[in-house]
Amino acid sequence: MKSNNFFKAIFILGLLAGCAQKDPVTGENKYIEPDLKKRTEQARDKGGGIFGNIGKNSKDQSSVDFKSSNVLWRATLKSLEFLPLMNADYSGGVIIYDWYSNPNKPTEQIKISVQFLNNELRSDSIKIVAHKKNCDNINKCSNLEVDQQFASSVKESIINSARLIKIEESKKEKK
Repeated sequence: MKSNNFFKAIFILGLLAGCAQKDPVTGENKYIEPDLKKRTEQARDKGGGIFGNIGKNSKDQSSVDFKSSNVLWRATLKSLEFLPLMNADYSGGVIIYDWYSNPNKPTEQIKISVQFLNNELRSDSIKIVAHKKNCDNINKCSNLEVDQQFASSVKESIINSARLIKIEESKKEKK
């Protein structure tokens, strides 16, 4: 009888130990509620779920307002507005421009892609990739990546434009 109680105690301890779990990132012990009904009530009260906070008007819900969003994003659109826009994915942090031909050099075209690495106003926050297409005639074209100096000058132009936008915004806030 004593061994039977011992196994019951071990079984109960095993169940209780299964309710505690370590967070793989922080290493902290997390308690997992064993009662399914209580867990669902906790999840409901926390909000969100599979579809996020759809239909809720909470103030902590984040939404992107493009007119006041990332300064680098706006500076890029402003600096390269002469290029035809092919694709802009704000959530993915990428702007891809289509091929552009300078009227003075119709056989040469450039294409620029901008990748946003973070939201800070720093030179390492964006990555510029530029390609050049040279065409001798309609059927004979060659593509190659443009030298890094060109990409650096485009990046510098965007950063300078972002700084000017930031200065203008701070002047408006002071008023």
